[in-house]
Amino acid sequence: MQDADQKMIRLSELPAGRRATIRLHGEEGAAGLMLMEMGCVPGSTVQVEMIAPLGDPVAIRVAGYRLGIRKADAAQIWVTPQA
Repeated sequence: MQDADQKMIRLSELPAGRRATIRLHGEEGAAGLMLMEMGCVPGSTVQVEMIAPLGDPVAIRVAGYRLGIRKADAAQIWVTPQA
């Protein structure tokens, strides 16, 4: 069960500069496998580094490197923001 102070949000909702812990992702099949191969696995720390002026794509730091992903893909990743 999830604590009230550990609210999950979509990675696409996390503001630039904030860190979070990946909890799960809603993508299945090839898209889900692609996210996992890029380091977006549950328990990993992710940081939103930059958001493009029109909101798409989003640059994140995960598994020690910077990754650019579409906002639609970021919306499929559920995270718990870190304090």
